[in-house]
Amino acid sequence: MLISEVSKVTGLTKKAIEYYVEQDLVFPSVLETGYRDFDEVQVERLNQISVLRKVGLSTEEIKRVLADESGDTLQTLAVKKELDIRGEQAKKSILDKLASGSSYSDISAELQAIEAGKTIAEKLLEAFPGYYGRFICLHFASFLNEPIKTDRQQLAYSQVISFLDEVPPLDLPEDLQEYLIENTKTLGTRQITEMIQNVRASLDDPEEFLSHNKEMLDQYLAYRQSDEYRASPAYRLMSYMKEFNETSGYYDVFIPALKELSPSYAEYHRQLELANEKMLAQYPDLEKLNE
Repeated sequence: MLISEVSKVTGLTKKAIEYYVEQDLVFPSVLETGYRDFDEVQVERLNQISVLRKVGLSTEEIKRVLADESGDTLQTLAVKKELDIRGEQAKKSILDKLASGSSYSDISAELQAIEAGKTIAEKLLEAFPGYYGRFICLHFASFLNEPIKTDRQQLAYSQVISFLDEVPPLDLPEDLQEYLIENTKTLGTRQITEMIQNVRASLDDPEEFLSHNKEMLDQYLAYRQSDEYRASPAYRLMSYMKEFNETSGYYDVFIPALKELSPSYAEYHRQLELANEKMLAQYPDLEKLNE
């Protein structure tokens, strides 16, 4: 298919198609006449590029997406877009406050908090691979919009940044990487956000949650105690994650610093500990499973 026909089929201009060829995004063959010939694969690739450009991806981002068969790059970019949207919504709120007479000095502190929170969220996304990075990025992001008012908070912010800059890579065996990708490839930003919201909702009344979900929790406990679970990739993955969190400083550096930085996260963590106490009171065998 020559470029003029491809242009009609895809809705892209000839100039745009030529640009994508120059950027090594599509690879037409060249006929003896010197004309470029686009087969069905390249035409479909151009359709994909068109969609990705319309949702705001750069040429380099598109190149990474098309080269990644796992879909991980696209999911990571979706999380970055979510962070951008939240940031823009926060800035719109600030504009409303300015329009309502708030002082510029107060607003300046809020802007610094937005920028600091986005920095931490993006570093979380970069520091941890795949689904794990996307999950903890979105999990912690909502706790990172509070102004840094004290020297202790400023120190905690520096400790968080230092941890994320220096944390060792989470190197999972190849089979566990494939397992994690395969089992999380359909979990996009919306699904992760819903899971996070459900967990937080359960903390509002942990006793009601335990009562309402008793059958499910009984089945879960039985599975966790089974030989089937201990032979599963899920068990191996949890073991790797537990060891990483214990040795990397995640538990004894990152979490304490984040509690100091963010009062809302400190309160969430307190609720989490209380809910865990209630869970262990009802299911004491869980403590042995976590050892």
